[in-house]
Amino acid sequence: MPRVKYTDSDVALMARMMRAEAVSEGKQGMLYVGNVIVNRTASDCLDFKDLRTISDVIYQVQGGNYSFEAVQKGNLFYNRARSAEKRLAEKNLKFWRQFPAKYSLWYFNPSGACPPTWFGQPFAGQYKNHCYYEPQANTCASVYR
Repeated sequence: MPRVKYTDSDVALMARMMRAEAVSEGKQGMLYVGNVIVNRTASDCLDFKDLRTISDVIYQVQGGNYSFEAVQKGNLFYNRARSAEKRLAEKNLKFWRQFPAKYSLWYFNPSGACPPTWFGQPFAGQYKNHCYYEPQANTCASVYR
């Protein structure tokens, strides 16, 4: 059973975001970005309250900017989803979760080492250039389901 409800257009949208954010990190890196997208959709806490769909998550605006840099900068995000990335997105949506993004709600690509916290949340791990951060269990239990 999928962790969140989704449509074919959600799969394509998520695939576009995964590619735009992590194509240089290969399939594994794109799957980790997909984990974060699904986690934000499944959780109902912190900055991600009332986000119920993949589209809600990807087009979320915080502080006047889109949460995902690729939405505002364009680049690969505005290209059509390819079948390879769609398969990865569907894999995330159906079942795939893995460390360091298994419970992560945030990631970013720093210019140096990964800081021990991000927005007050602990560092979960790193994959290539991206640092992943998961919420403390007492602040967002829903992501751990």
